[in-house]
Amino acid sequence: MTFVSRLTMAAALAFAAPIGLSAPALAQALSAGVGKPLQEASKLANAGNNAAATARVNAARSAASTAVERRKVAEMAAFVHTKGGRWAAAAQELESIGAPASQLAPLYYRAGQLDKAITLGKKTGGVQGQTIVAQSYFRQGNFKGAADVYQNLIKQNGAREAWLQSLANAQFKMNDKKGYLATTERLIKVDPSPARWRALLVDMKNGQMPREAKLALFELMEQTGNITKPEDYQEYAKLAIVANQPALAKRSLESGMKAGVIPASDSMNARLLEAAAKRSAAASAGVSKLPKTGAGQLQAGHVAFGAGDYARAAALYGAAAKAGGATADQAKVLAGISQLRSGNRAAASGTFKSIPEASAYSGVAGLWALYTSTSAA
Repeated sequence: MTFVSRLTMAAALAFAAPIGLSAPALAQALSAGVGKPLQEASKLANAGNNAAATARVNAARSAASTAVERRKVAEMAAFVHTKGGRWAAAAQELESIGAPASQLAPLYYRAGQLDKAITLGKKTGGVQGQTIVAQSYFRQGNFKGAADVYQNLIKQNGAREAWLQSLANAQFKMNDKKGYLATTERLIKVDPSPARWRALLVDMKNGQMPREAKLALFELMEQTGNITKPEDYQEYAKLAIVANQPALAKRSLESGMKAGVIPASDSMNARLLEAAAKRSAAASAGVSKLPKTGAGQLQAGHVAFGAGDYARAAALYGAAAKAGGATADQAKVLAGISQLRSGNRAAASGTFKSIPEASAYSGVAGLWALYTSTSAA
C-alpha cells in the first residue's frame, strides 16, 4: 500500500487529564512540626526551588505521627515532584495513600510507565481514561488498539477534531489507507482551511513517488493555497520543466513573482523562467505535429493545460488514458484535475477514483478526490 503523506499530527498528544497537581490544602489541624514545613515546601516549589522544597517535605515526613499528617505529607510530596517533572515519584506518593485511578493514570502516562497508565486508564473510564489508554497504546506501537479506542470515543461522544486527528494518524501508521482517507475527509469537512491541507500535503512532498505524481501534488498544494515559499515555487517549476510541462513551469514562476514570494531579479529564477518560456513556445508551436498516439495526446494535453484550456486538456488527457500504457494513470490524474478546473466536478471525482489502488498515482489521486468532494463548488 502506498501512502503519499506523513502526517505530523501525532506530535500533539494532549489528553484531557491534568498533568500536574495543585498544592494540597492544609486547613486540617496539623502539628507545627508538620504544618509549617509543608507550607514552606509549597512556597518553595511554586518558586521553582524543588531541592529545598523536597528537604522541607522530608522534615515534615519525619515529624508526621497521624494518618492525616502522613496523608498531607504524601500529597505535598507529590505536588513537589510534579513541579520537578518527577511523574513516577509523584504517582508513587499518591498511590501510597490510595489515590484514585483518575489521578494516577496521567502521572504514570507522563512517566512513560505505559502498562500502568493503560490499566489505570481502563479503571478510570470515560473520556479521560479512554484517551490515556489510546495514547499509551500509540506510544507502545499498538496502533490498532489506539484506533479502536479513538473510534469508540468518537462513537460515544461525537467527532471531536483532536480525536479524528489522532485516529487518522493511527490509521496511517497501520497502513489503513481506506480508513485514513475516510477520517481525513471528516477532518477536512470540519476544517477545510489551508492549514488543515498543509498538514496533509507539505510533508508528503518529501516522500517517494513518481516525478509526475509529485507534480500533481504541487498542483494540489497550489489549489489549496500551500505554495508559499521560494523553494517550493522553484521545485514546482523544475519538476514541470523536466516533466515536459514548460507552460505550467512558466505559470508557477510568474505566480510566485506576482505574489512577491520569489524575486524576479534572482538569477536562478530568471534562468528558470527563460527556459520555461522558450520550451513553452516550442511546445505550442509543435502541437499540431504531434501524433494521435497516447504519448502525443498526453503532450498535447500538457500544452492545453498550461494554457488554461482545461476543457480541451481533459479531452486530450482522457484520450491518452484510454490509449493505455505506462502513462495511463498519469493521464487520468491530469484529466481529473482538468475536469475539476473546467467545472465538471462529478466527472473529476469518477476519474480520480478510477485509478487502481496499486498504482503509484493512487495516493495523490485519493487526495485530489478528497479535495473534489470537500471543496466549495
